[in-house]
Amino acid sequence: MSTSELSPPEPRRTGHITLRNLSKRFAAGAAPAVDNINLDIASGEFMTLLGPSGSGKTTTLNMIAGFIRPTSGRVELDGRDVSRLPPHRRGLGMVFQHYALFPHLSVAENVAFPLRRRRVPAPEIRRRVADVLALVGLTGYEHRRPNALSGGQQQRVALARAVVFNPPVLLMDEPLSALDKNLRERLRDEIAAMHRELGITFVFVTHDQEEALALSDRIAVFHKGAIEQVGTPQDLYRAPASLFVARFLGNSNVFQGRIRRTGEGTLLEGDGFVIRVPEQALEPNGSGAVVVRPENVTLAPDGSSPEPETNALGATVTDIVYQGAYQLIKFDTDCGVRGAARAAPGMLPHVRVGGRVMAHWPVERSVLIPQNGIRGDHDEQ
Repeated sequence: MSTSELSPPEPRRTGHITLRNLSKRFAAGAAPAVDNINLDIASGEFMTLLGPSGSGKTTTLNMIAGFIRPTSGRVELDGRDVSRLPPHRRGLGMVFQHYALFPHLSVAENVAFPLRRRRVPAPEIRRRVADVLALVGLTGYEHRRPNALSGGQQQRVALARAVVFNPPVLLMDEPLSALDKNLRERLRDEIAAMHRELGITFVFVTHDQEEALALSDRIAVFHKGAIEQVGTPQDLYRAPASLFVARFLGNSNVFQGRIRRTGEGTLLEGDGFVIRVPEQALEPNGSGAVVVRPENVTLAPDGSSPEPETNALGATVTDIVYQGAYQLIKFDTDCGVRGAARAAPGMLPHVRVGGRVMAHWPVERSVLIPQNGIRGDHDEQ
C-alpha cells in the first residue's frame, strides 16, 4: 500500500482568511488595540487595511501573520483555526516596511532563503529564483548585495523573497512608505500587476488613501481599533457610512443638522440652510450630516439661478490652491460652513479670492449620514 493511500493528501490552500470576533489588548485594563472585529477576505482578493496610526490595522496584520497572539477571537485560514500557530507554520508571505534583507547575502541568496529552509532541491531553487526575479524586474541583479541597490530595488527583492515559495497569502505592512512619491507610484503599479499575475490573496496595510483607492478590490477602514466600513473603493468614496470614513477618504464638505421628512422629500435642516437629500429608509427627525465631495460642487456666478434638483448656497471664496491637474477652491458659505470645490485651472474665470459665488450640487450627490455615523470624528488628523 502506498503512502498516499495511508494518509489523505494535504488540502489545497486557497488563501481564504476569516477573522472572527478578533481582539487584542496589550495590557490588562488597557483600551483594546483591536476590538472584536470580523472580516472575511476572499481567496485571491486584494484587501487593504486602511487607517491612521494607532487604529489597529498593523496589529490585525500581525495577528494574521502570527507575530501577535489574539486576546480573544480567532484567525482562520481556509476554514482552519490558525490563531495559535507560529508564523513559520502558517506558510504566509510577508513584506515589511523596512525590507529586512540579509546584508551579507546576494539578491539571489536572499530570494532563495525561504526555499533552502524548506529543503527545495537546488535546480528547483535556481528555476524559481530566476522566475520570480523576472517577475519583479531584477533579472541581472542576482549577484548584487542589498547595499548596492536602491530603495525600490530592495523592496522588489523583499517582494520576490515573499512569493518565491508560492504562499497562498501575501501580507504587506506599509511596504511603500519609505519611498519617494514617483518611485512609490511606480512600485504601486508593479504590486497591482504582480497581484494579477499571481492570483493569490494580498492583504495590504497602509495609511495612504491614494494607495488604498488605487490598489484594492476592497478596503477595510480602521478607526480606534474597530472597522468603520468595508467596501470597494468606489463604495467607500461615494457612499461613506460615517463622517470618519468620509473625511479620511478625501476632501469632504460636511453639513450637520436635523433630518426631516416632508411631502417634498427628505431634508437636512441646520443653522441657515436646508439641503435636499435622496430618499433613504431613515428615522425622521433625528440628527444627521450631509457629505458632498468637492468635485461635485459647481461654483456659479453670484445671483445665478441653480438648475432644478440641485442644492444651492451663497458663499465667499477664501482661497484658490493650485494642485496641478485641478485647483481646490475654498469658500465660506453664508450659513457658516466652510467648503471646497474642485475644478480644472481656467474653467471658472469668474472665481477670485474674496469674490461671491453660488455653490450648488445635484441632490443625488448629497450623501446622508445618520446620527450613528457621526460619532468618532476625524480626530487623528
